[in-house]
This record gives sequence, structure tokens and C-alpha cells, in this order.
Amino acid sequence: MRVRRVVTTRAGGASTAPYDSFNLGDHVGDEPSSVAVNRKRLASELGLGEDRLAWMEQVHGRMATIVDGSETAPAEATDALVTAEPGLALVVLVADCVPILLSEPEAGVVAAVHAGRVGARVGVVPAAIEAMVSLGARLDRVEALLGPAICGACYEVPAAMAQDVEAHLPGSAGKSRKGTPSIDLRAGLWRQLADLGVGKIGTDPRCTAEDKTLFSYRRDGTTGRIAGITWVEA
Repeated sequence: MRVRRVVTTRAGGASTAPYDSFNLGDHVGDEPSSVAVNRKRLASELGLGEDRLAWMEQVHGRMATIVDGSETAPAEATDALVTAEPGLALVVLVADCVPILLSEPEAGVVAAVHAGRVGARVGVVPAAIEAMVSLGARLDRVEALLGPAICGACYEVPAAMAQDVEAHLPGSAGKSRKGTPSIDLRAGLWRQLADLGVGKIGTDPRCTAEDKTLFSYRRDGTTGRIAGITWVEA
């Protein structure tokens, strides 16, 4: 089966500053009508109906929710969507957190994961993998893309926080550009995925805080959200 993965940028939408312009987040203070236009354009550009986009109410937790396209509202209080339904596109929204797009092409199972500091620390990725396996995915055939996120050189945190995350997500502790403690979420998540037995892991190296074509909460405060989207072609 053919798996599709897409990551948006902030260009080409209807939103005005500070959400300019292709903001897909409906929870950040942007005009609802602008977000609606942007989401409609997203579906059109993907060649899908708006009802074939699955959204979630992200809360920085570890809940993974299996969806089949019959849902009429975003999945509540969840940070990973999983499906085996062809043509159903799963959407994760970020502005520094790591969007993780997982797939197991032979089984036709995909997942979209929101992995921020808290979610990564408490195990949202293993929860998503477990849900994929429950739908028939095999770990050694799973493929992962770690999308654009804030990099370790920019994600400066107190030393105690870096040590705490490192204790739960080994490989994530780093040094900022200033030489102070930092967190490199993608490094820790890459190691976690490898330790879980995921067969192929790729990384989009772009840093949201450095790349102004992307939204960054840490850089801008009030801002929009880009999306990572994955689906199995029907």
C-alpha cells in the first residue's frame, strides 16, 4: 500500500499576523473563518474531502486514539491518532513540538503523533506503536518520520528539567548554542524508536525556531500551527 506524508509551512493561507498565513490551529486565537479557509485548502491540496481529515484535541499526554473515519469531531484529549482506514488522513499540529508520522505499509496502518517535551517524557510514542500493533502492524516494518521541531541548540531549559527528561527519554539531553542545558527531543525520540525496534527512521532537520517559514511558539509566542499529515491511499 502507498503511504503519503505531508508537512505544511506557514505560507499560502488566509490568516493575518501573527498567524500569517497558513495556520491550521483552531485553538490559538486566530479568526475561526481564516482557519476554516486554511483547512479547506489543505484538504483540497491533498485531494481529499474535508471529512477525510482526522483532527485531535492535543493535551501533551500519552493517549493514542484509534479512528476509522466515522468520527464527527476531533478526538478528545489525545496526542496520537492511529488508523487502518485507507484514505483517512491523520493530522498533528505543532509549533516546536515534534510531529511524528508513523506507517506500516504492508498492514496499511498509520499514526500521527504529537510529541512535545511532556508527551515524549510520559511515553506517547510507545502508546502509538502499541495501538498500531493492535491493528496488525509489525514493528520491524514500521517507518517513522520525525518532522520539523525546535532543535537542541535552541531548546534551552533549566538543568533539572533536562535531567528529568533524559531520565525518561534517554538521549534527549543536550547543550544549547550558549553551552547551557537543553533538550533535543528528536535525538531522544530517534533512540526510543530504534530501541522499540522500528525498522526505518527519518528526520526532517529543520528547526522551527530558526526557520521562519515555520511557526514557532518559543520564538514568537502567539503564533499559528503547521501540520504533519499521513494517510494510506485508498
